[in-house]
Amino acid sequence: MKKLVVVLALLNTACISAESPSLEKVTKLLTPESVVQATDGAIYVSEINEFDKDGDGQISVIRDGKVSTLVKGLDDPKGLAIIGDNLYIADKTKVLKVTLNESPAQLSTFVEASAFANPPQFLNDLEADPKGNLYVSDSGDIMGTGKGGAIYKIDAQGNTTLLVDGKQDERVMAPNGLLADDTGDYLIFVDFTSGILYQYNQSNKALTDISEANFGGGDGVVHHSNGTMYVSDWKSGKVYSMNMNGDVSLLKEGYQSAADIAITKDEQYLLVPDMKAGILDFIPLN
Repeated sequence: MKKLVVVLALLNTACISAESPSLEKVTKLLTPESVVQATDGAIYVSEINEFDKDGDGQISVIRDGKVSTLVKGLDDPKGLAIIGDNLYIADKTKVLKVTLNESPAQLSTFVEASAFANPPQFLNDLEADPKGNLYVSDSGDIMGTGKGGAIYKIDAQGNTTLLVDGKQDERVMAPNGLLADDTGDYLIFVDFTSGILYQYNQSNKALTDISEANFGGGDGVVHHSNGTMYVSDWKSGKVYSMNMNGDVSLLKEGYQSAADIAITKDEQYLLVPDMKAGILDFIPLN
């Protein structure tokens, strides 16, 4: 567990001190998969709607408890990340960009499917590092063989680099949730097929198992500035917490499918999209 402590110490600890108002569960969402909060407090949710039906997906925004549609006409939008005034979306085989400082918000393609080293099968989570890079997981044949996944790095110009895939290391089967450290040297991810939490060293390309726990259908991974990491298990509908020593505890259960989680900017709440239930839940952390 010593390596885990080192990596957690390098993770971004920046947060907004202002407290969030009491947040209430949001219902009637259309297969919500991922969630992220902007610095102005707005919460963005990706809604897949019907799987594999192109054009029926959307991104919704929640302000003061009210839900509205930001952009429509997407395919199967999943992972979300914000860099500056731009919202990035992992949408099936491509990465999209929405400019949030324009009205109406402008949607464009940031990375085409053809830009990846291998044709994407199931682009899933998105993560941003402090240097302005994006990371995207391709979960491969996640609902079939559970293999064929990969992780890519995307720079500010949209250039993609393959970091690791199952051909390089057979432990990389269906990588899902991603978490970047403050230096850009390490990337943590949870594999949906194996339920194992890994760290990937971008300098020496070493892949290390950093938890003895099995997170089932591991989906989302986030980090609190107090050193606690949270991991969601889509298959069992559970959310776990893990401290700096690697001790894992059940935080909450009872979801139908706990998807890609996030933490509010003030770190007061954990945001949990329950995909099958069509709900966005808020777990108080203090």
